[in-house]
Amino acid sequence: MISMDKGLTAETHQTGAISLPEVAAKKPRRNLRSAKAAGTWMERITAEFLAFRLADDRIERRTKNGSKDRGDITGVKTLQGGRVVIECKNVTTLALPQWLREAEAERGNDDAVIGVVAHKRHGTGNPADQ
Repeated sequence: MISMDKGLTAETHQTGAISLPEVAAKKPRRNLRSAKAAGTWMERITAEFLAFRLADDRIERRTKNGSKDRGDITGVKTLQGGRVVIECKNVTTLALPQWLREAEAERGNDDAVIGVVAHKRHGTGNPADQ
């Protein structure tokens, strides 16, 4: 049985339909500072996970360096030794074509053999599940 103190009206309670209260439906908007913090967190956990899984302590988060972005993670190599550019994204709205264009531009800036996108799956903080 659903109690009435969960923000349900008598009408929704009687019909069995559950709707979120209006207040709970409004999500706070992300500001520039929280967006940067989320991006930095995603880059850091991705770099740490890859360094651990690939047993390579040269893999690390790359600091920003001018207008010619070269990806968010450095030190990842292909089996043949070619550089891999990784662009990390921690956003709820998917923009895969834009992200892939960005990864491709960064691949060219870094003279890497491949550019990839690592996107945060919401609902899980485990880097292995991304």
